Amino acid sequence: MITSIPIDKNEILKFYKPIAVDTHKGIQGHALLIGGSYGKIGAVSLSSKAALKSGCGLVTAFVPKCGYEIVQTFIPEVMVLTDVKKKYISNINFDFQPNAIGIGPGIGQHEATQKTFLKLLKTNTLPLVIDSDGLNILSQNKSWFLLFPSRTILTPHPKELERLIGEWNSEEEKFEKAISFSLQYNVIIVMKGAPTHIIDGETIYKNTTGNPALATAGSGDVLTGMISSFLAQAYKPIQAAVLGVYLHGLTADIALPKTGFQSFIASDSIDHLGEAFLSLE
Repeated sequence: MITSIPIDKNEILKFYKPIAVDTHKGIQGHALLIGGSYGKIGAVSLSSKAALKSGCGLVTAFVPKCGYEIVQTFIPEVMVLTDVKKKYISNINFDFQPNAIGIGPGIGQHEATQKTFLKLLKTNTLPLVIDSDGLNILSQNKSWFLLFPSRTILTPHPKELERLIGEWNSEEEKFEKAISFSLQYNVIIVMKGAPTHIIDGETIYKNTTGNPALATAGSGDVLTGMISSFLAQAYKPIQAAVLGVYLHGLTADIALPKTGFQSFIASDSIDHLGEAFLSLE
């Protein structure tokens, strides 16, 4: 029997930090979102916007050249750095010190992208969130698991999880494998699903917000941006994961009476973040 801690408002209020009255953008955290490839710039655009809308003071997106105008137009408040390559990321390079990094949304699996991702893993010590094709690249290079900075957050959907930890024959076995993986590599696993569970070693959290509206393209990219934002704002990794998952689900609950299940899209999560935060104040 799997016992879990429910992620509800009471759990969130144990660590939630309202914004200080005398704050400024320089101390609200700077998140770097790395992602995008030709045809998939939308993913990193959604992540970047979600990061800003989650309270981050500054957000920079690192994208292939073809993404420059798209991100600048979609979300003018985000700063943009570009790779030397037009259609994919080949050399992750930035000249500032972010407080947290989110990597993977729309990044693709080009050989050059895999090489620069490995280089980042070898040199990076900053808090890290890995999603989407970042996870798929890892599942093909399992020796890289040893390079995770302590408390890295992985956000797999069921298929990505299976590629990482191997197949399972029951829910119980899935949790056993995820716990063992989390302990072995000192990572936090956000197991996306209905409901989403967060595995932190032998501690399991079960989310209480969200509904089927979230089963839509780009939903995970929004969540990655939110968690990266909370990491950049100096929440502990487990707090960033729990807060991100809770608020992400809550946006869908708040939006549902207006959108219904069918018409909800990932951008609606971002649009309803303000109401989700206000419910905590």
